[in-house]
Amino acid sequence: MSAEPTGDELLTVLGTLANPHRLRVIAALTRERTYVSRLARDLGISRALLQLHLRKLEAAGLVTARLELSPDGKAMKFYEVTPFAYRLTPQAIAAAAPTLSTDDAEKGTR
Repeated sequence: MSAEPTGDELLTVLGTLANPHRLRVIAALTRERTYVSRLARDLGISRALLQLHLRKLEAAGLVTARLELSPDGKAMKFYEVTPFAYRLTPQAIAAAAPTLSTDDAEKGTR
């Protein structure tokens, strides 16, 4: 992602991170990459709910996934944090605002 995100990119990232489960997922994946079942157990949430949050984080470009084979031949999907840094300042918002798509500007949110 570019150093200066577009308005749409900024809305996507901020909206994605505006959830306590997703913040906990990022925190856990910062410590180590892991697979869905283990992460669900560690966070105390269902795999189905975790997968919903992981899809949103992946769509926002904040995590990546990769299928790997376990020693017994089972396919396992591992997730890890994608390095990111955003500097949220009034100036950054002012620079991003003119790049908002018309639909998002009219809605106010995603």
